[in-house]
Amino acid sequence: MQPSLQDLEILSELRAQLHLHNYRYYALDDPLIEDAEYDRLFRQLQDLEARFPAWITPDSPTQRVGQAPVAAFVRVPHEQPMFSLDNVFDVAKLEEFDQRLRTTLLLSEEVDYIAEPKMDGLAVALLYRNGELVRGATRGDGVEGEDVTANIRTVRSVPLRLLGTEVPELLEVRGEICMGIAGFRALNRQAEESGLRVFANPRNAAAGSLKQLDPRVTASRPLLFFCYGVVGRLEGVERHGQMLRQLSRWGMPVVPGWQEVRGVRGCLAYYRQLAEQRQTAEVEMDGVVYKVDSLELQRRLGFVARAPRWAVAHKFPALEAKTVVEAIDIQVGRTGVLTPVARLKPVNVAGVVVTNATLHNFQELARKDVRVGDMVVVRRAGDVIPEVVRVDVSQRPLGAELFPLPSRCPVCQGGVFQEEGEVAWRCRAGLACDAQRKEAIIHFASRSAMNIEGLGGQTVDLLWREGMVTDVVDLYFLADKRAQLVVLEGLGEKSVDNLLVAIQKSRQMDLGRFLFALGIRDVGEVTARYLANHFGNLQAILEADQETLQGTPEVGNKVAKRLFDFFSEPHNRQVMDRFLTVPDTSWTQVVEINRDRRILAGATVVVTGTLNSLTRQEAKARLEGLGARVSGSVSKRTRFVVVGDKPGAKLTQALALGVDVWDEETFLKFLQEGDG
Repeated sequence: MQPSLQDLEILSELRAQLHLHNYRYYALDDPLIEDAEYDRLFRQLQDLEARFPAWITPDSPTQRVGQAPVAAFVRVPHEQPMFSLDNVFDVAKLEEFDQRLRTTLLLSEEVDYIAEPKMDGLAVALLYRNGELVRGATRGDGVEGEDVTANIRTVRSVPLRLLGTEVPELLEVRGEICMGIAGFRALNRQAEESGLRVFANPRNAAAGSLKQLDPRVTASRPLLFFCYGVVGRLEGVERHGQMLRQLSRWGMPVVPGWQEVRGVRGCLAYYRQLAEQRQTAEVEMDGVVYKVDSLELQRRLGFVARAPRWAVAHKFPALEAKTVVEAIDIQVGRTGVLTPVARLKPVNVAGVVVTNATLHNFQELARKDVRVGDMVVVRRAGDVIPEVVRVDVSQRPLGAELFPLPSRCPVCQGGVFQEEGEVAWRCRAGLACDAQRKEAIIHFASRSAMNIEGLGGQTVDLLWREGMVTDVVDLYFLADKRAQLVVLEGLGEKSVDNLLVAIQKSRQMDLGRFLFALGIRDVGEVTARYLANHFGNLQAILEADQETLQGTPEVGNKVAKRLFDFFSEPHNRQVMDRFLTVPDTSWTQVVEINRDRRILAGATVVVTGTLNSLTRQEAKARLEGLGARVSGSVSKRTRFVVVGDKPGAKLTQALALGVDVWDEETFLKFLQEGDG
């Protein structure tokens, strides 16, 4: 079937619109339309392409799902080598670099630089012909890289077609494929819960994801792309900053937060600013890159053997330190996973004293060959749990023995097993194991679950030791034991009353949050919401067989079996029956959202800094409940920015753009009115 001229025009217009909206969403974080409208346009394009498959183009927004797996990556030469950068680690070396430039260029005045974050990812080169992406390659050895075009196409922030008509016939863009810290944590959390191998850090996760032989795996990973330059010169562009602005106009996501600075003082001011933001940044950065802004001066300076003379990387202090492994213990998680943990001689890493570090699983323990008494390198990034990076075998003490794989659970002495295709070893005892029951209570009370403030690990341990809580339902009968609670060491009347109030508030959590709080393996927040909306009430879920559960959107055979097995297990069923007897709760059925309360429908809101009354996640949930989209960056379209303590650069951006800024008191008052 041949399309009409009108059909072809619609196809072209839909693709152009979706390219623009992808750019606004992924590159600028400043969408022009709602998600529902984007989905409508996308479905319209899919339907037309299904009618006329011969007219599907490689740059169509529908072609990001990934092609069939490849046998191996082909090596491709770079038109211009992908150089690495020289590094400096202190002010003196930076001053030497600056002085050397000025001497070479015979300059008496200060040099204008572009300062930008050094993203910790995988360098890639993207080739566009007449505005269409035709090739993506890794850096490789700098002279040759691997052709990863099929995988690059699945990264949503990579434009398949450049915006506008005035684009070069041939354009090679250089940039970095990264993984955000939140995406990295979610990926590793999913891997651990599924018993799969975890990634050591976001950079390794990004590299491993991009080099998958199956592009569909790459498509499932939360990858990001940021560009920082091009090969050759752009017509009419004389400065590096101009080039970045032009790339942005063509739809390229450029490195965030770059600035034009002057001289060493400007470079150092930017460095200090970025170093302060490092621990809370959304993407890992390992330093700052300074580049001479003038492209003519760059040309005059040229290159040395492996690096440009006109750029240098100013590295941040290492987030690593050496210490001794004093013991290796095994922790048992809420899904029964046995995790080896290194107990360390205390060491200061990036300003924090570290005494424990995860070893992830027994495969990782064996691969790294960590033994008691070893000198190890420990790494910490942001607030990620510290981990053992490697062993200094040269300092291994005589007689240090391999750590054996346990044959029994260290808590309940139950048997251990390993499912086919998984790395993790698990305790067979389930909720008959005290460790799993205790961890289930901690998860149930966590912020993303039932949000019972004041019920952390120490309090759960105390209540467990005293026999006052043996499963999650016991929490809702603690009010009857107030007299016994207030005399426990470490509590007191105020702490107990606050805890009881938090437990009382949790009775009003919705069914989706409740299902997630149960800690059923492979049932995350999104799946729990789908289950709640699909079944409508808790009793229906409890009565469903595996086939019925599998009829829920986003629930496949594996998750349906996990759900059915969980609710069929006698101990769990007893707990659920007890839950149904807890009075004054909202868990038993879905409460429809009052659409009149969605007073922020379509608005973009940013939260920055630390709020005293709410966590960032709680604030996000409240805003989304009112219809807002909570963004991580400020733009002209941001409705308002909520500012807490130590807000950082987002406050400056909001003020510069004239965006409304709300303090915490104003925000809380607004939420109260919205709840009304």
